[in-house]
Amino acid sequence: MPSKKNKLAQYPSLQDKSVFITGGGTGIGEVMVTRFAEQGAKVTFVDMAQEKSEMLRANAVGLYRHDPSFIYCDIRNIEALTGAIEQTREAQGDITVLINNAADDTRHALEEVSPEYWDDRFAVNLRPCFFSAQAVAPHMRRAGGGSIINMGSVSWRIKQIVMPAYTTAKAAIEGLSRSLAGTLGQDNIRVNTLIPGWVMTERQMTHWLNPDIVNEVQKDQCIHKTLQPEDIVSAALFLASDDSAMMTAQSLIVDAGWT
Repeated sequence: MPSKKNKLAQYPSLQDKSVFITGGGTGIGEVMVTRFAEQGAKVTFVDMAQEKSEMLRANAVGLYRHDPSFIYCDIRNIEALTGAIEQTREAQGDITVLINNAADDTRHALEEVSPEYWDDRFAVNLRPCFFSAQAVAPHMRRAGGGSIINMGSVSWRIKQIVMPAYTTAKAAIEGLSRSLAGTLGQDNIRVNTLIPGWVMTERQMTHWLNPDIVNEVQKDQCIHKTLQPEDIVSAALFLASDDSAMMTAQSLIVDAGWT
């Protein structure tokens, strides 16, 4: 019997594309690295989870048309982030797919947030999205176009109460995407927001969830199944490919009908 993997779409336009993914070492990002590599793309990813990232890279050697590359990077350090982008350009050519996936949804109470903590949350969850887009825009112009995918969140849409700095940053992501889409559209550069529902990654399951919460979320969804990273990555592949060539300034929600 054919596997589910064999039934998934292949996008010839992604073959040999230069792809840069932030937060690619774990969770949704880990699956993104693998699935883009399966498409024949040249993939470089950055992350702070060095051990897991190195393992992902090592396990992928020889499996795909191009071996994925890993660069350790704290994306709060914009100089390090733009340096990683330049290193990627030198190794695999101008970046034409950028996925701003890295984020930190650590819970925090309203009363406990200091100005310093607020700034740090934005330094992780919003600021790198702008500066990475700024850095790759010249690459995409030279290449005749490209796709920038900013990862959003349903958290602010459902009025989630346990992480106000995170939800505010994620709401701002959608405004940033639309602004960048207007700015860069003349260069055939598309910018969209991909918004996952509550995806059951290892981090979510070990930090925030228990079976009762999982069941409650499933009941509130139109499709009563647990979202997996693969569900989100399939949408990312579409947004990165030429199949979505006229799709920009949009927010694509993949949440099984939760919101």
